[in-house]
This record gives sequence, C-alpha cells and structure tokens, in this order.
Amino acid sequence: MLKKISDTCVKIVQNLLPDAFIFCIILTIVVFIFAMPAAHATPLQVINFWGSNVWSLLAFSMQMALVLVLGTAMANAPAVKRLLAKIAGAAKSPSSGIVLVTVVATIASWLNWGFGLVVGALLAKEIARKVQGVDYRLLIASAYSGFVLWHAGLSGSIPLQIASVNETVTQQTAGVITESIPLTETVLAPWNLIVCLVILILMPLVNAKMHPAPQDTVTIDPKLLVDDEVVDMKATTIAEKLENSRILSLFIVVVGVIYLVQYFISSGSVLNSLSLNIVNLIFLLIGVLLHGKPINYVRAISAAAKGAGGIILQFPFYAGIMGMMTGHLPDSTASLAGVISNFFVSISNQVTFPVWTFLSAGIVNFFVPSGGGQWAVQAPIVLPASVEVGVSPALACMGIAWGDQWTNMLQPFWALPALGIAGLGARDIMGYCVVDLILTGIVAIVGFIVVGMMGF
Repeated sequence: MLKKISDTCVKIVQNLLPDAFIFCIILTIVVFIFAMPAAHATPLQVINFWGSNVWSLLAFSMQMALVLVLGTAMANAPAVKRLLAKIAGAAKSPSSGIVLVTVVATIASWLNWGFGLVVGALLAKEIARKVQGVDYRLLIASAYSGFVLWHAGLSGSIPLQIASVNETVTQQTAGVITESIPLTETVLAPWNLIVCLVILILMPLVNAKMHPAPQDTVTIDPKLLVDDEVVDMKATTIAEKLENSRILSLFIVVVGVIYLVQYFISSGSVLNSLSLNIVNLIFLLIGVLLHGKPINYVRAISAAAKGAGGIILQFPFYAGIMGMMTGHLPDSTASLAGVISNFFVSISNQVTFPVWTFLSAGIVNFFVPSGGGQWAVQAPIVLPASVEVGVSPALACMGIAWGDQWTNMLQPFWALPALGIAGLGARDIMGYCVVDLILTGIVAIVGFIVVGMMGF
C-alpha cells in the first residue's frame, strides 16, 4: 500500500514540479495576485511592496549561506569522509541503507541544518557506492527527509533568536517577548524532544518501506560517484609554505576557542547562548582544524560555495515575496500574511492554537521558505494572540518553527544543496518527500494537541 502511494506521488511530482527557481517565480505571481485584494492595494503598490523588500534579507542570506558553506566544508574534511565511509559500511541491504541514511541525516540536521543537508547527501553517495540494488532517488530523498527536524533542533533560527532577545525581537513580537526564552523551553523542552524522537523512529522505517520493486529501482554506477583525489604538492616557495602551514591554522583555532570559552562563561550557559553567528564560528573553527592546512580549507570553501548558488539567486525573490505577503498601505494594517494568520488565530482556543499555528506556518512557508522570514511574517500576529488565548510564547514560537520545517518536504528550495551533491533534480526526490510530509504532519499535529491539552 505504501509503495503504491509513494509511486503515485513520484509520478505526480515528476510531471508537475518545475525547477526550484521556476517554482519561486510561480509563487511570486500567485502572491502578487492575492496580495492586491488582501491589502486593498493596486498592482503598482504591490510591485512597490516587492521591490522595496528584494534586498531586505541580505544579512540573513549571508548567515544562511555561511551555515551551508561552512557545514559543507566541514563535512568534506578527510576525517569526516572517513567516518562516513565507516558508517556506510554498516548498510548491508537497500532497506538498511535507507534506514541508516535517514537516521544520520535526521540527527545531523537536528544538530545543524547545513551540516545535516550535506552529511546526509554525502553518506547517501557512500551507501550508493557500497550497496547494490538501492534506489538512488529514494536514498537522496531519505537524506533530505532529515531536514524536516532542523527547526526543532539546535540551529533553529527562531529558537536561537528568542534565546538572546534584543530590541528587534521585542518589536517583532509586538512587545510580547521582552526577556530571553532559553532553549530548555523550546528545542530542549521534553515535549519537543519526544516528538522529534517519534519521527526519528518512524520516518526511517517508512522510507525503507517505500523502496521500489527491483524492476522499478533506479540505481547509479558507483564509478560515477568517485570523488577526485586531492594531491598535495610539495611546498617550495615561501608563499606555498605559508599556504600549507598547519601552525597558521592552529593559531586561528586557538584564538577562536579562547573567544568562545570567554563568550560562554560570560553568557552563563552554552546551550542558551547559541546564535547563528556562534554556530557559524564553531563550524568555521572545526573546519579549519580538520582540514589542517590553510590552503586545503580555502579549496574546501571554494568548492562548498558552489552549493550556495540557489540561496544567492532565490533569496532576493523570496524577500520580495515576503514584502508582498506583509506589505500594507500607510493607513491600514491589512496584508496577505495577516489574512492567513488571523484566520487561523480566529478559530483557535488554548488547545487548538498550537496546531493552527503549525498549519498556518506550513502554508506561509511555501511563500517564505526561510526561518527568519517566517518569523518576521508571523511573529507580530501569532505572539500577541498566544497571550490572549493563554498559550506560552515559547510554544507559539515552536508552532511557527515546526510549520516552517514541515512543508520544506514540498518546497524544493532547501533541497538544492543535497541535489547538487547528488546530481539529481527536485522532481526526482519530492514524490518520496510527500509521504514524509504526511507522516511528520500527523505526528506533529498529535503532539501539539497533547501539548495544548496539557496547557503549556
């Protein structure tokens, strides 16, 4: 039964899903059309909403690009590659390979979304080399499926933002959040860990059950997956000796570690003081250390930067979409995002509020596939409403975060890095991801209903 569902989803997606950039343009058109009546604006005014916001996410875009590039460079370090090869050796059959890559990718994505995307894809390629008869499309889809827990993990942008509250966060939440909310109330809250654990157990089993029959399996020649070997040339000039000096790399690592120790001591807690910038610094230092020679890390970063092309191209368009979603006239507060969020808020009570927040965030995520962008769109609406219905701000924020990560299984934007590593297109994997969307949606809804009934 599950195979029939997944096969049907694969066929539908392959026929209907265009390239990720085309998908972005289509979303722009859809939002443009619906933003006019929602905001009571003219076409020219909506165009101004778009144009005035195209470059509004530059700083955040750089942060996201660095998470991806630094995570990729770290994952491509020789020590990490050897570890992945050993892990891949544990897979003895197509089903065990699917389970293994799903588990590793999910845990890695929970720890850091950029690292998870890359590690999952690299492990999938290793398994494809070693295991005969495994479907390559499903293998990469399983690697990407782990991304469905990124925003409930340690690199989630919303939990990290509210863990270090500043004036901007207070303004974004309409004055609701004035003090920092520690990760122990969001990412590390017992209910969140339990829901993540249930998905970590169920999703690998579901992915394995979706494996096509032998006659329908799409495999790949292992010879095509062999990476080019990096040959270290003997340093002869002063410049080359500096480029290959491990002492220089070690100096940077020591300086960075000293700073981090001081930072965490002054903050009073490691987990509660993590931010996107600190996470990026940690991955930068680990990458420099693992690659040893400075020039090796330079090459790794140069190679990793290619995977950020999708972010660089599409983020301005999604920023423009966000502008149209939130744009309103000077004498009004009506906007398309407001219409969507207010509708779900209006039908909510203390028990159902987390679920409706989750679902509304899932819808908004189609148009604003960015944790930071999602936060900017929904926080001013959801947070004040959470106070009115008696739901904690921490739970409301996690409702947004879960909705944001959930529909990434249908939004090809974040699959670009993994697809680039694998050499596949979005339509090759999204059919399988639809099944994961359904599974994780059911688990999340049940979890939020229980949490809502418990009165968090």
